[in-house]
Amino acid sequence: MKDEEEFDNLPEGEPSNEASADENAEGFDDVIRPSTGSHFYENDENPDDTITKVTGMYKDWFLDYASYVILERAVPAIEDGFKPVQRRIMHSMKELDDGRYNKVANIVGHTMQYHPHGDASIGDAIVQIGQKDLLIDMQGNWGNILTGDGAAASRYIEARISKLGQDILYSPKVTNWQLSYDGRKNEPIHLPVKFPLLLAQGGEGIAVGLSTKILPHNFNELIDASIKILKGKPFAIFPDFPTAGIADVSNYNDGMRGGRVRVRAKISQLDKQTLVINQIPFTTNTSSLIDSILKANEKGKIKVKKIEDNTAAEVEILIHLPPGVSPDKTIDALYAFTACETSIAPLGCVIVNNSPVFMGVSEMLRLSTERSKDLLKRELEIQLDELENKWHLSTLEKIFIREEMYIDFKLYSDRESLYAYLYKRFDKFKKDFVREINDDDLQKLTQIPMIRITRFDSDKADEGIAKLEAEMEQVKHDLAHLTDFAIAYFQNLKDKYGKGRERQTEIRNFDTIEATKVVLRNTKLYVNREEGFIGTSLKRDEYIADCSDIDDVIVFLRDGRMMVAKVDDKKFIGKDIIYAAVFDKNDKRTIYNMIYRDGKNGAAFIKRFNVSGITRDKFYDLTQEKPGSMVLYFSANPNGEAETVTILLRQVGSIKKLKWDVDFAEVMIKGRASRGNTVSKYPIKKIELKEKGISTLRPRKVWFDDTVQRLNVDGRGELLGEFKPNDRLLIIHQSGKIKTIIPELTTHFDEDMIVLEKWIPTKPISAIYYDGEKERYFLKRFLVETEGKDDSFINDHPNTRLEIVSTDYRPVAELVFAKNKGVQKENLVVDMEAFITVKGFKALGNQLTTDKLKQINLLESLPYEAPEEAEPEETMAALDEIDAPDIPTELDDDGQITLSLE
Repeated sequence: MKDEEEFDNLPEGEPSNEASADENAEGFDDVIRPSTGSHFYENDENPDDTITKVTGMYKDWFLDYASYVILERAVPAIEDGFKPVQRRIMHSMKELDDGRYNKVANIVGHTMQYHPHGDASIGDAIVQIGQKDLLIDMQGNWGNILTGDGAAASRYIEARISKLGQDILYSPKVTNWQLSYDGRKNEPIHLPVKFPLLLAQGGEGIAVGLSTKILPHNFNELIDASIKILKGKPFAIFPDFPTAGIADVSNYNDGMRGGRVRVRAKISQLDKQTLVINQIPFTTNTSSLIDSILKANEKGKIKVKKIEDNTAAEVEILIHLPPGVSPDKTIDALYAFTACETSIAPLGCVIVNNSPVFMGVSEMLRLSTERSKDLLKRELEIQLDELENKWHLSTLEKIFIREEMYIDFKLYSDRESLYAYLYKRFDKFKKDFVREINDDDLQKLTQIPMIRITRFDSDKADEGIAKLEAEMEQVKHDLAHLTDFAIAYFQNLKDKYGKGRERQTEIRNFDTIEATKVVLRNTKLYVNREEGFIGTSLKRDEYIADCSDIDDVIVFLRDGRMMVAKVDDKKFIGKDIIYAAVFDKNDKRTIYNMIYRDGKNGAAFIKRFNVSGITRDKFYDLTQEKPGSMVLYFSANPNGEAETVTILLRQVGSIKKLKWDVDFAEVMIKGRASRGNTVSKYPIKKIELKEKGISTLRPRKVWFDDTVQRLNVDGRGELLGEFKPNDRLLIIHQSGKIKTIIPELTTHFDEDMIVLEKWIPTKPISAIYYDGEKERYFLKRFLVETEGKDDSFINDHPNTRLEIVSTDYRPVAELVFAKNKGVQKENLVVDMEAFITVKGFKALGNQLTTDKLKQINLLESLPYEAPEEAEPEETMAALDEIDAPDIPTELDDDGQITLSLE
């Protein structure tokens, strides 16, 4: 950047000789001159009537500054993956390297010879490099990325280059150098990094007008991908974070602009009232994570009793829940309302050929791999040149001594004649050399000590030359097979340093958590039916339900209108409210049953409908919009129940039948805008509930998506079956624990789950297990005796283990015996049903064998016809679509409804 003193050399109020208009300078109005405070204008007109354009030095300064920040501070280079400060740190560490640790303060001071900034930025950069655990071997308190604790002062911590850093960073003979900022020393333009370091470490920076955010990737996976690139095979790489966690990379977009990575903490259930977090999302730490949980608790989004942070070398955050709070729902709420789930937007921007370029991580890896291959080639070429030169001098020396050329030295008094003599003597050997003999070669020959000539061993010299020739052939072979050599180089890196660098972040697709379904409803919702108000502040009025501040409320009025509104302290909807409840827009199983009068003196109609696809704060008319329409009967049914009601008519004229029953199960479920079926054309005096009904909806099909480990009703994954309201799921774990649960979509499943299916209470469970206490194998068959209770059907001895479990009616197992004193016993097939009858849940079972088993295999079960479950009678409502057309109806003389199915 230019010094501000340059402004003082300009005449006050006049532009410099660079005052030509620049389109890129437009828009910088009212620029103040630093030295005098006056304005620079393109002419002398009144500034109020003139668009000010930046001219002279001003128009270049911002671009100069922006370019400086982008190239020299914020954005890493594609060649080595370093920002300038990082590159200067690693160069300084190499200059100080003697195999021992150096004080970081000493490294900072040495780096300041190359870096034109303060010590604080250098110290912070060293700590960041060290915490990535790749290039620096650390000693002392370097902070903790898990807890967010900072490193100790630079005078208290020490560092040296790691073995990996020594292997991949430095090669002075292929390094290009430049003068440092003050011209006193040389520094590398780029370090010859032979590894995709940028992708392994990741990097981010904010420059002027752009930023970069490259996520870290796994060490071993990067090497494997580089090898695939060299072999011409397809590859894919995804982030791997040092904080572990679970990541959904389905929208990673190769790390380019517009991509998104969702990262979650790993949360598990320790017991019924305790959750434990063992891994946290990248970009967070335990302190910020706990703060976000406490804030969500204060806002009423979740309910937490106490939080314990036991984090040391590994994360352990215990979340204690109050009694009655669902752990499954709390886990979802933690993901929805706290930093337990974060979204990271990658942005791949690197410096290529001295310019910022946006590119994906795949292209970065390709460029890095090709550069590594090119560096290896240059190193081999330099090595070959050095070997050839060494071979040339060794051969020259051997001929010189063997031919005793040194004897005639006394005949030549000057160097020119001596060199002419030696050139002549070597002339017949010229064809044996790899290059021409020059004066430097001859000078080295004339400087050989006489004692070395007298002790010259021709055989030993031949061995040395042969060894050099072998090395030269190997280097030539490597150059001829450069790709294979590069592959071997990368494989050696993985073999040498890959152990302990396995993937930490689990890749998994996430389901979308709806905040309204998991939010803690700790606010009470009230309604004033007569005045038409709903809200959380109407504490003297009728209580409706618990809600949260992000919920919606559905309200039905006596005049047949409906509205969905946001929960508020107090909101006017309309007078004469007949029903209000918390609204779930995705709930298609809640069915509303309604009988209404069409107009002031019109006929009565009956309809059933559900509500979806609405606009908030908009009235929807459920009648035919005639003045005087009124709802005569209304009910909301969460599982599509259809009650029976009694219709009572007023005595009008010669009507004979004034009372009859109507079953809502005989009415089709249609859209909310449908007219419905006619009940009576005569005035209705009263409608009474005669009998509550059962669900008229089909049993709900439930699937299990193994990818996200969640239940769903959207057809994703494995179909578990059709579930009625009281049906349950059977879950068996490898630990021997077993339980049955209601299939709720928010349920979380443990990783050791081995059986998940619809529970049939009369269907026995067969299990073979090893009893650690008795040191024998047992077979037992039992029924689940308690619903909802998490219990184990094997004992808790540390050596007890479950071998196989089957929920088939007639399972068959094969026992493979271990050799006993060299004797191999034949395999035994066991019909479990014939072996043991069904016994109690806690029964030990029958001993299977006293011999040692090598393996137990579950074979195909024997045929069995299970009794068919009794299906409820199908109703019209169960068979119809939601928006089916109206059924024509007719009325008899008594006003009773007649359904015409023609």
